[in-house]
Amino acid sequence: MEEIQKAIRQMEAHKTEDAINTLTSYLPEADEEERFTIAELYMQWGMLEEAKMVLHELIQRYPKEQELKVMMAEIHIDLDEDDEAIELLNQFGPEDEDYLQALVQLADLYQAQGLYEVAEQKLLAAKNVEPNSAIIDFALGELAFSNGEYSKSIPYYENAMHHQPVIGDIEVATRLAEAYAANGEFEQALEFFQKVEEDNPDVLFRYGFVAFQAHRNDIAIHVWEELIEKDPYFQSVYPHLAQAYDSEGMPKEALDMAKKGLAKDEFNKELYHLAGSLSHRQGSKEEGYRLMREAVALDPGYKEAVLFLIENYKSDGDYDQIIDLIQELISLGEEDPNYLWELAQALEEEERFKEAYEQYSQAYISLKEDTDFLKSYGYFLVEDGRMEEGIRVFKEYLAIDPADTEIEDFVERLNEE
Repeated sequence: MEEIQKAIRQMEAHKTEDAINTLTSYLPEADEEERFTIAELYMQWGMLEEAKMVLHELIQRYPKEQELKVMMAEIHIDLDEDDEAIELLNQFGPEDEDYLQALVQLADLYQAQGLYEVAEQKLLAAKNVEPNSAIIDFALGELAFSNGEYSKSIPYYENAMHHQPVIGDIEVATRLAEAYAANGEFEQALEFFQKVEEDNPDVLFRYGFVAFQAHRNDIAIHVWEELIEKDPYFQSVYPHLAQAYDSEGMPKEALDMAKKGLAKDEFNKELYHLAGSLSHRQGSKEEGYRLMREAVALDPGYKEAVLFLIENYKSDGDYDQIIDLIQELISLGEEDPNYLWELAQALEEEERFKEAYEQYSQAYISLKEDTDFLKSYGYFLVEDGRMEEGIRVFKEYLAIDPADTEIEDFVERLNEE
């Protein structure tokens, strides 16, 4: 054992290469106990292939030593050799001391392979051996939750929490809160979130989010304010907290929070959209438009922001802005026939009829089944003096919506003229 102790001292002194050489040189003359110790050291040092070779030899000599198989299975798992680990762990029977651990490890491996039913069978077998094991109940809860069976996970989590409120570094109350929330039972979820003692930012965020979904904005605001105080750079919380303020009739606080979020994350298009909408609603139209244009500049495909700009420019009668916006989007490769239609209408309002006709014609290729577009296009053609084209478009419209007698009468008058 002197050589092994020497290797340990060398590793502690950060002489890694010397430590490895010492063990490698000594291995051929080491006895079985020393080989086992060397295998353990190899595992601690991350030398899994070397540890595997030593354990393989020991298992051949002592095939009934279950501890060797447990160690080998752990190595296979760490090396992503799941099939080999499964084959080894399936050798354990109810009479073996490590049977329970083997079943739990098998369940993890089968779950990773998407074999949820087999994983559940292994865990239920483990539960038959240890009915009151919090770890097994927790594992059954995790398996059901990961499979979207939230109702099924709840009693397992509750059993686990009854015997052991914290498993590993996870408060079981957190899992119960998430399970109830995923099941749409927000009030119960809030009850369990209130029992959680850890102030982990992710947990606080989810607590606030569930409160917001349960229309408990007072709780959401309180929890999210606490989260920002603990972690000002938790960027996801700012738009949600701003929305909670807005829902509570606190638009000024909502806008302030959205702007604080932008100070932390200047590339967040959703925050620009929210801040733009809030500014516009509070009477700062130009500021609202500027913020909304920033959102579009970050992502020209952000249709929610584009449509906000189009609709509000329409309300202002500012068709030049619509024309500039859509032409810019088209130049950036945003291909949406509805944009062409909006552009055509804006050009029509500005009496740029030739350009409007070109855009209507382009939009028609994709929107010839859209009754609202056909009606708009038909009226434009008639007003632009293109009677025959207008009648043809209105007939296409009537083929889709023959019940529109107003358009039918209009087409008859056009034919008479």
